[in-house]
Amino acid sequence: MTAIRLPMPHEGQRRVRLESKRFNVLSAGRRWRKTTLVMPIAVEVMLGGGTVVWGAPTYDQVSTAYEEMRRGCRGVAKFRTSPFMDAEIPGAGRCLFRSLDNPDNARSKTADLVVVDEAGDVLETAWAEVLLPMLMDTHGGAWLMGTPKGRNWFWREHAAAVERATAGGEWAAWQIPTLGVRIVDGRLVREPHPYENPNISFDEVRELYGRMTERAFRQEILAEFLEDGGSVFRGVRPAASARTLTHAEPGRRYVMGVDWGKTDDFTVITVVDDESGEVVRVDRFNQIDYTVQRGRVVSMYEAFHPATVVVERNSIGEPLIEELVRSGLPVQPFTTTNASKSLVIDALALAFERGDIKIPSDPVLLAELEAFEMERLPGGSFRFAAPAGLHDDMVMSLAFAWHAHDGTGIPHSGFLRLIETALRSREVAE
Repeated sequence: MTAIRLPMPHEGQRRVRLESKRFNVLSAGRRWRKTTLVMPIAVEVMLGGGTVVWGAPTYDQVSTAYEEMRRGCRGVAKFRTSPFMDAEIPGAGRCLFRSLDNPDNARSKTADLVVVDEAGDVLETAWAEVLLPMLMDTHGGAWLMGTPKGRNWFWREHAAAVERATAGGEWAAWQIPTLGVRIVDGRLVREPHPYENPNISFDEVRELYGRMTERAFRQEILAEFLEDGGSVFRGVRPAASARTLTHAEPGRRYVMGVDWGKTDDFTVITVVDDESGEVVRVDRFNQIDYTVQRGRVVSMYEAFHPATVVVERNSIGEPLIEELVRSGLPVQPFTTTNASKSLVIDALALAFERGDIKIPSDPVLLAELEAFEMERLPGGSFRFAAPAGLHDDMVMSLAFAWHAHDGTGIPHSGFLRLIETALRSREVAE
């Protein structure tokens, strides 16, 4: 007889399962294994003849849950991927996996259980207008789960669930770190949490803490709902002690970042000592012919001979990059998108927090860094930019130079992917 084989829950998952109600809102850190907590619940509903609707922000994210169910229920359930990913246990129930980038993918269904995975990245309308109404006539249950993404609708639902849970009834809520730790004077201290994932080691979490900004760590690992917006860089003034050079010093290695000016913006060239993390030269100018701009970049290159020159590709950058390459510069083009900008800004913010960078005491640079802010977009991602009417050219040139800096290491999001890959491999082996 073919058996259903799903991952064994850890102690924290068992506690949550015992405390669960009809409506459940779970905020937990990365790799706490939220999906593997709810998967057996979904299978139980299917075995009882019920219908489960499992939603996630994108196709890739919902396919993770689909693949986990397929591994656990191979030989018991029938699976299909066209036109949508579905699982059905013959003679019993089914699970409909839907990406919620278009909430209408899940519309017109009736469900005995609704699961919203990575809820912080899902539109509120998907939950309130499409998924929740599915439960009216079945009196079915729901799980909203994910890692916080600022104080959006997922935070509001979590806060409301906490309040409702204190009065008893149909709601339960949890806020659980990946592993129980506390930040004390900039250091990570182990503080066991009864619901933590005991399969995650303190050494791995401590390594992540060293790679991430404190804000990112508090959100991604401690599962804290942080205020949206606000300034990005901390520790700017203490870092303002760099020397200014006109030419390379013997035996030193340098890298360079270039942010092109558009219309009223400035073109900025930043040179960083690749060994010390010290910003040794900044050149800022505007309203200059593009040929002259290229010439100033070449002149800066000839003064410092940087090993890498990261140059913005967007807008006017492409033809200027071609000219720089023809001039023999070791150019690394950088296409600025919201995602790529977040990556380099986050790495720069981490450098300031850790004291790895030194900058000149330039009033314009200091003002740009201290004014630079983040704003949460309706879809859940962040936008990084200067406030309206101000410039961020010096910030971006510095971020490009730091991106080329050998001491940056693996940006925290990349390191997280490596850790997650290793942990997934371990879970499959187990």
